[in-house]
Amino acid sequence: MLASTTFDIPGYRVTAHMGMVRGIIVRSPTIAQGLLGGLKSIIGGRIGAYTDMCEQGRRNAYEAMVAHAGELGANAIIGVRYDASDLGANLAATEVLCYGTAVTVEPV
Repeated sequence: MLASTTFDIPGYRVTAHMGMVRGIIVRSPTIAQGLLGGLKSIIGGRIGAYTDMCEQGRRNAYEAMVAHAGELGANAIIGVRYDASDLGANLAATEVLCYGTAVTVEPV
């Protein structure tokens, strides 16, 4: 599956638009990530445990978006974007959304 943040893919021509596709995941830190992240936030510096959690969320959301596009018969996704939001201070969970436009393309 080709994917691009732009609305075209160099060397390819869009032949059909299948519609918007999305992948969504809600992640919260594991106990270990929460403990390590909490300690690191006191000391300061890069919080690797939270970085890993965020990257897993982005990867899972992207994979879900690609699967959605595949279900529609697309072979590419254009205009790919990510969005994330905190679900509240009491929940310690983050929603990650990856979305774009599913299309079919062919080489020029």
